[in-house]
Amino acid sequence: MRAIQRTLGASRMENVAYLDGRFLPESEAKVTIFDHGLLYGDGVFEGIRAYNKRVFKLERHVERMYQSAKAIDLKIPHTPEEFRDLILETCRRNNVVDGYIRPIVTRGPGDLGLDPRKCKRGATVAIIAQPGIMLYPKDKYEKGLKLVTSSYRRVPPQSLSPSIKSLNYLNQILARIEANQYGADEALLLDIQGYVSEASADNFFIVQNHSIMTPYTSTNLPGITRETVMELAEKMGIKVIERPFTLFDVWASSEAFITGTAAEIGPVVEVDGRTIGDGKPGKVTKQLMKAFRELVTTTGTPIY
Repeated sequence: MRAIQRTLGASRMENVAYLDGRFLPESEAKVTIFDHGLLYGDGVFEGIRAYNKRVFKLERHVERMYQSAKAIDLKIPHTPEEFRDLILETCRRNNVVDGYIRPIVTRGPGDLGLDPRKCKRGATVAIIAQPGIMLYPKDKYEKGLKLVTSSYRRVPPQSLSPSIKSLNYLNQILARIEANQYGADEALLLDIQGYVSEASADNFFIVQNHSIMTPYTSTNLPGITRETVMELAEKMGIKVIERPFTLFDVWASSEAFITGTAAEIGPVVEVDGRTIGDGKPGKVTKQLMKAFRELVTTTGTPIY
């Protein structure tokens, strides 16, 4: 494990980030312009939440990051146990009670060619831990989100597996730009076959007959919040169905919601100008939101 050096004299007002063996003020945590994460999006990351001085599903997030790294043949210079300790230490140094954590691993510095073998130094490892995050305004969770279907299609697994949480999010960013242009809160992407895939940064669910339905993860990221919601639903006696479905199913659904680490559970009340259900966050969605909130605020890996 790389030696950790404590940085003295850092401003107490500035957050601290971990970068390649050192804890630095965020303004000093810098990478070279030749890092292949910057040049080519060649790297992986995770989005993790802390609630009430605990990191929610830390082990599962680290596991997923290592799976993504293995899929792109990227060696992380720490064991998973060491990486978990570094995440917790970064949280401690920033006095995180409730916050958002972003571990990042890139291919490291190389040259202007694509060949990963040119990155001879090895991976760049960074961890950011910041107190507090809210992806959407509070009133959106009370009144609901409006989505628009993007004209862009989710990159198919034949081209790039959506299970890899890579640094290249341009596909989703283009969809989000389109949603912004239409005045929507979020974009909904279809897969190359025309079935519903996911939102720009979240998984997507619909509710029909007291059952929740979501696409298989073959065309979208296997979200950890998605997994959690499915587990909660089953415990609550709500049937969970994984299968392909179309926009017709979305428009005709009684409820819809998105899930993600940053978004948590976001109720959807409109898609493509069509009202979902009665235009208000639905009963099943609100039950899951309540159960999810209770879970994340009472479980997790202690920071302190």
